[in-house]
Amino acid sequence: MATADPAPRDRAPRYERKVDGFGTVRVVPVVPDADAGLLHGWVAADRARFWGMTGLDREHVRDVYAHMDTLATHHAHLLLRDGTPVALLQTYDPAADRVSECYPAEPGDMGVHMLIGPAAGAAQPGFTAALMEVVTAFTAAAGARRLVAEPDADNAPAIARLRREGFTLGPEVTLPEVDLPEVHLPPKRARLAFRPVAGG
Repeated sequence: MATADPAPRDRAPRYERKVDGFGTVRVVPVVPDADAGLLHGWVAADRARFWGMTGLDREHVRDVYAHMDTLATHHAHLLLRDGTPVALLQTYDPAADRVSECYPAEPGDMGVHMLIGPAAGAAQPGFTAALMEVVTAFTAAAGARRLVAEPDADNAPAIARLRREGFTLGPEVTLPEVDLPEVHLPPKRARLAFRPVAGG
């Protein structure tokens, strides 16, 4: 499995948690210049087609995350398992996102997108659940009271995974197009899902 640059200047962990039987998971910020190759390899693969970036080249992927790095409301993180990148996590304030046009965002809501990286070997039972344990604790520490997800309505595996991880499914909605100089997002049929964050 490809690894990110282990020590760019601003790679200080934002959160760290040891999961019994799994390892230590660190949540670190994406560094666009250092991580562009890793992220492009993940998001451009057919298995990540619902992520919406399969047609982008490496530089475009870098530009997307460089733009996100300028925002106060949207953040990209890598999840490192014992130092190896295993997932991309994006968190955002739903009130500052197009999803807020589809449901009444509440204080304490935090949007999440998670893309699991390609497996280095055989699938490991409980892998996603262990990462979600860390994501839930990380978002609670950041002040979240409820997680909001909006997977593509046709992404049945992701929707089933959210249900297994304790999310309650909401309605199917159409996220509106975003057409700005910095970013273009086409309309998206999505299924809303919500999960309270204990301690948030």
